[in-house]
Amino acid sequence: MSKTGGCLCGAVRFELAEAPTAYGACHCGMCRKFSGGIELGVMVPAGGIAWTGEGNLTSYTSSEWAERGFCKICGSSLYWKLTAPGPMQGLFSISAGALDSLEGMEFESEVYIDAKPESHAFAGERKRMTEAEVLAMVNAPPPETG
Repeated sequence: MSKTGGCLCGAVRFELAEAPTAYGACHCGMCRKFSGGIELGVMVPAGGIAWTGEGNLTSYTSSEWAERGFCKICGSSLYWKLTAPGPMQGLFSISAGALDSLEGMEFESEVYIDAKPESHAFAGERKRMTEAEVLAMVNAPPPETG
């Protein structure tokens, strides 16, 4: 059975080819700005999502290796997408809040754990990855320092 979701105004809808069983949190600064807090996301492989109302979907290139998508009518944050070349290119992280239901899903991971504000803490044990570990996994360059 697939999972469905969409934006706040309903102008953009989606259906996932496979029902996800888990979601995770990203603590990076960009995700916090994009979502207004901790970004909860569901990983969806390239080709694993069908959009309805795609003309109302727009994206922003947030780094040299990723983009973020949102509804151009209501502004709902809908996804982060890996654009860097490599075996994971096209991977989506769909905003968990955009799903119609999280029923049956487990909170299983946190990334950019080294960027997590001290006051943020989730109960329980799960996989946790640092920024360097995430960048290595997705074959992305380290951030520029200056």
